[in-house]
This record gives sequence, structure tokens and C-alpha cells, in this order.
Amino acid sequence: MIFRQVIHDDLGCASYLIGDQRAGVAAVVDPRFEIDDYLDLARYLSVRIEHVLETHTHADHVSGHGRLAAATGARLHVHRAAGADYDHEPIEDGWTLALGRVLVRALHTPGHRPEHTAYELVDTSRGQEPWAVLTGDTIFVGDVARPDLAADPRDGAREMFRSLQRRLLSLPPETEIWPAHVGGSLCGGGGIDMKVSSTIGYERKHNPLLAVRDEETFVRRATEGLPPQPPNFRRIVGINKGPLVTESFEPPPLTPTQVERRLAAGALAVDVRHDVQFDDAHVPGALNLSMLRSGFGTKLAWVVDPDAEIVLIGRHDEDCRQAARLAAAVGMRAAGGYLAGGMSSWREERRPIERTERVPAEDLLTRCTRDPQVQILDVREEAEWRAGHIPGSIHVPYHDLRDVPAGLDPERPIAVICASGMRSGVGASLAQRAGARRAIHVIDGGVGTWERCGGPIEREEEIAAAA
Repeated sequence: MIFRQVIHDDLGCASYLIGDQRAGVAAVVDPRFEIDDYLDLARYLSVRIEHVLETHTHADHVSGHGRLAAATGARLHVHRAAGADYDHEPIEDGWTLALGRVLVRALHTPGHRPEHTAYELVDTSRGQEPWAVLTGDTIFVGDVARPDLAADPRDGAREMFRSLQRRLLSLPPETEIWPAHVGGSLCGGGGIDMKVSSTIGYERKHNPLLAVRDEETFVRRATEGLPPQPPNFRRIVGINKGPLVTESFEPPPLTPTQVERRLAAGALAVDVRHDVQFDDAHVPGALNLSMLRSGFGTKLAWVVDPDAEIVLIGRHDEDCRQAARLAAAVGMRAAGGYLAGGMSSWREERRPIERTERVPAEDLLTRCTRDPQVQILDVREEAEWRAGHIPGSIHVPYHDLRDVPAGLDPERPIAVICASGMRSGVGASLAQRAGARRAIHVIDGGVGTWERCGGPIEREEEIAAAA
């Protein structure tokens, strides 16, 4: 039997190549947009990719099903409830697919989406019981999927509970779990582990939500504290429903003069270098979204209009080409091109630059004491803000920053803070682009560091109790 997991690290997505080497046949489950890994594996293992199976219509990334079908002639399969607008075989609960001695059996498991389907895997050369289940967006290692990307959250949670308790958790405890996401995905909560697999028995014992046997309790716990819905998830679902996307996209290289003209015409510069390099010198008005850390595509979709003309700026050309591929994975295209030669080519021509001040989180209290003009902008999420924030700070999550927030003077220093220093870098570049004259990037920590250094903290429950 062939079984290979392929991870998209930026999005936390997992896909699978399964099949029978002796029979020379294979299938891909939940393919990512870039398909080279599957084609390389198939060539190396001497198998033909004849089928592509989707667990559901994905909301977080553009599927590679169209590109795989075009490259291999594979037949596409998705549950009938998906309403897919492309040539495919609609499947139902209990549908089976034989790949030589490997048997794939569909388990309809709605909740994350109405069409969601898990796949049992049986290696008939060893036994007739399933040895593994591809759980898609139902059971993750340490968590379950969010229920709010296709239906009312409570309705989705009810369906999820029944799919878990009546279908997946009825499998033998030794059955291996191979999910469609690992840590870093936006399709689950904060409990998703970076571990790539588990078993039914282990998750039944140690996955908190799977231990909940009462439906109403599960619904409440699965829907409380849900993170914000990503702004482009409906757009991605629409792309994945069809018509099929069969071609890749490569942005054109641009000279500094061409970049300058594009920006003057309204294009948006997205600098994909490390924040240290960005803060040292960047093209005026650029946003900093580093492709050197995970989550680039997700953050890009949060802060940039999907129809915006994007010009990428990196350390070198390959950075930009890779960033363009990560952007395409979430349905966005750097149609404006990229700065050929990287930021060095811009600086070689002595074109204007901007800089961003950096202040370590452990020094922020001293800085604020020394300079009362410093204002603080907290760019964490609402739940983090409520758990504790700096008195007098202004709160706007980084992905909602479009202007200098009310209550902040753009002429005075604005220290942008988060929990670690990563979101604050994005936030500082957004504030600077919006007109903040002296944006400060708080690095190497955040609000927790401020508190450990003796800085005062307000908490929502304390404020409510005092009132």
C-alpha cells in the first residue's frame, strides 16, 4: 500500500497520496493548489493518479483538483451536497473506491460543511477492517473543526456532534486518524496540535471536545470563543465549487521604475521580507507580511482586498515567486508583478525609503515613562484584549486596521503591540501606511512582557466588577 502525507506549512493543510504500487494506481485526497509534489511522488512510485477525492469544498485554500485533473486525466469525486459546478462523480455515504488492494470507503460526516465526507482506508492484503480514516475537517489532533464556515454555528455544531459520536468515534480505538489540518490552520481552534496524526482511542481520551457526550454542552463549547471568520472564505469556496482552475500563475518581474509607476497608479506594495529588514528600510507605503514565517497567505487575505493590484518586494526574485504561490493558494494573485532584484535594486537607484522604529517589549514601559507622548495601539484579537490590556491603549485587531484609529494622534509616536511581536510588525506597517508619522514596532514580546516588567494591566472582568 502507498500512503504519503503532504503538508502545506503556510496554511497548515494536509493532503494525501494513497494507492497500490503493485496495481500502479493512486488517488489524491484534498490536493493543495501546487501539484508538483503529487506528480513527483507518482512518478517516483510508478503509479498513475486516476482519482482525486475531496473531503469537502474547502474554505481556507484553493484546491488543486482542477490542475491535477488537467495534468493526469483523473476523475474528481466529492459528495453530492457540495453542488460542485465541474465534471465530477457525486458520491454518497458508503461509496467505495478500489485502488488495487486498497479500499476507500466514504463516511458522510457533516458539520464543518454539509457535504463533508471522511474516508476509511482498508488494506485488503492485511485485513478487512479499516486501519485508518482520513478525517478531513472533523477530528484534528487535539481539537475539532470550527462549525461556522457554512451554516449557523449552532446548527453546524449539532451536525458535527452527531458525525463525531455516531460515525467516527464508533471506529475501533486503534484506527489511525489522519486529518486535513495541523497546527496553524484557521479551520479549527487553538487546540490543533502540530502533530500530524493520532488514533481514535487516543483522541477519545485526550481531545477535550470528544469527551463531551451531551449535545447541548458540545454545541456551547464548540461555538464559544470562535475566532473571526476569514474575510475571503466565501470567495475561496466559490472558486473551489467551479469552474475548475487548471492553470498556475507567475507574476512578471518589474524594474524599480515600473514598480514606482504601478504604485503611483494605485497598486499596493507588499514586502515579504523579515520584519528586521523591512523596519531597516522599505518602499514608502509598503505593507510588511513576511513569507518567511507561517501564515503568510492567511494574513494577506485578511489585510489586502482580493481585487487589489499587488506588487511583491522581497530579498530576491525567488522570495517573490514563492510568495506569489502562497498568495495563489488563498485565491489572491500578485498581478502587479514583483520588484526584480529585490529591495537591493530599489536602494541601488537611491530611491526614497521609509524606516520603522523598533522597541523591545521589555523596554516599552521605560520608553513610555520617559516620553509621555507615546500612544499604544493593541492589535491582538478581542478575546486577548479582554483578558488583559494596557490602560489607555487603543484596540483594533491588526486585520481591521484601515486608518489611524480614532483616539490616536498620527503626529505623535504610536507603539504597536501584540503578544509576541509578529502581528505588531504587520500592524505597524499598516499604521504607517494609514498616515502614522512615527509608528513603533514593539518586538520580542508584547502585553504579557509589559506586565512581567511591572506595567499596569486592566482586565474586563475587573472593570465590570468595579462598575
